[in-house]
Amino acid sequence: MATFDTSKIFAMDKSIEYTSGGIVSKLIVNSKGGNVTLFSFDKGQSLAEHSASYDALVQVIDGEVEITIDAKPHILKKGDSIIMPANVPHAVNAVESFKMILTMIKN
Repeated sequence: MATFDTSKIFAMDKSIEYTSGGIVSKLIVNSKGGNVTLFSFDKGQSLAEHSASYDALVQVIDGEVEITIDAKPHILKKGDSIIMPANVPHAVNAVESFKMILTMIKN
């Protein structure tokens, strides 16, 4: 089920705003097969190490982030993407304010 209006053009990077000292998420599509969520992180915000039971594709659409996967850090900037594999620990740290599209595919 789409949570945004379907069949309408929209700009991902303009569909979510930053909040001072916080993290914002906005669900775009939610279905049995997975979901797509927009996130914005203010500089210095983070998600502690955790894992998910399905693969997740991160697409950075603004700013810069450090994503650690299985204890290995990766720096991503606007236009970069990375796949966080299922059941592997990962963490997110906003090097600067950043926005991402997170696509989770359920197995």
